[in-house]
Amino acid sequence: MPDWVEPVARYMLDVGLRNTLRTAAISVVLATSIGVVLGTLITIRFWLSRALIRGYIEIWRGLPIIVTLFIVHFGLPALSPKLEFDVFTSGIITLTLWGSAQIAEATRGAVQSIPREQHEASAALGFGWVGRHRYVIFPQALRRLIPPLVGLIVGIILNTTLIQVIGGSELLETAEQSIERLGSPPPVGLLDPHAFEILGAVAVVFFLICFPLTRLAAYLERRLVA
Repeated sequence: MPDWVEPVARYMLDVGLRNTLRTAAISVVLATSIGVVLGTLITIRFWLSRALIRGYIEIWRGLPIIVTLFIVHFGLPALSPKLEFDVFTSGIITLTLWGSAQIAEATRGAVQSIPREQHEASAALGFGWVGRHRYVIFPQALRRLIPPLVGLIVGIILNTTLIQVIGGSELLETAEQSIERLGSPPPVGLLDPHAFEILGAVAVVFFLICFPLTRLAAYLERRLVA
């Protein structure tokens, strides 16, 4: 084994992968929690709440994630120094905004796909809006929500790589830093030595994380939606 492999692998795993997984985990939890709540509340027949939630969804779904990242990390501090965040907090906020908007729309579709007869039957049993959704509607909607939700979680994980553009030492950034260190000064006639091996390792890591989730989404779609 070449002598460069061990230090590079240790750096990428201890720093890059740890930061990537931490950012992804926090973003997934926040995005799922916010998205499910907003996606359920948008089904309320109150125009103001529906308009506000719809605006939130359309804004953060419609903007490229990198634009949102720049707004959060560079734009907000220009408004107030109190809104200045470190790179990973900015990444988490960005991924949460994008992910919660996507999940809210998926949740809305799942809730509204439940037949109206279910709403009427639960209302006839004396359930209020909260009770109907908690005990009758949402458990059924969850079966239809889980497959797309897993796919959106994969999207959040993959988009953690964007944090590198603002200097975050996530997995891809640590790979690029390792390539630069190994290639300084570059050997004659060789550009970015070991780039293929190092970037290939990044691809393998993301594949090992995301492929089981994509297979899980396909499996759940067959079992739960059928």
